[in-house]
Amino acid sequence: MASEKPRILNDARDMTWSLIPLVLACLVIAAIASQCSFNPGGPTAGPVPSFDIDAGLEYDAKELGFPIRHPEVPEDWQANSGSRSIITGQQGGDSSTVGFITPAGRYVRFTQSDAGTDELVRFVAGSSRFVTGTETIDGRDWTVYAEEGSEPLWVSDFGDVRILIGGSGDAAEFATIAAAANAAEPLTP
Repeated sequence: MASEKPRILNDARDMTWSLIPLVLACLVIAAIASQCSFNPGGPTAGPVPSFDIDAGLEYDAKELGFPIRHPEVPEDWQANSGSRSIITGQQGGDSSTVGFITPAGRYVRFTQSDAGTDELVRFVAGSSRFVTGTETIDGRDWTVYAEEGSEPLWVSDFGDVRILIGGSGDAAEFATIAAAANAAEPLTP
């Protein structure tokens, strides 16, 4: 009968040899479950999803109780998403959001809502942000909300609707969609 070495004599090398079978077993299970991937070339962007912005905004114009605008963005911007949400709060309301991917690969969000500005900003940002300035695009003021480490939001009050621009776009892309919003007439329900 071979005697085991006393527990006090075990060291880090023994622990390492004990952990290797456990790590290998975890990798095998993860590979079987397809939860791991090996990509030595780094991440690559896949195709941008497509969204029928015309149908989405026309539907929202019929269903929601406020004017919906269809911003005419440059042809090389691709609509990739759309959604509707209910914003809660004292001045809550409905919202319609469409998203675009710009030629630079950045996402620009375009949200229209009959909710109050504070509720809209809180809904999109997840917290209150502070006003850090304004931008004037084609004679219309856009209030800029920013917070260090977060993407800025631009909001303008069109009277019966608030429009919010957000995402990872830069100031020029925000200005482009703000100008498109200014020029857009509400869709007929």
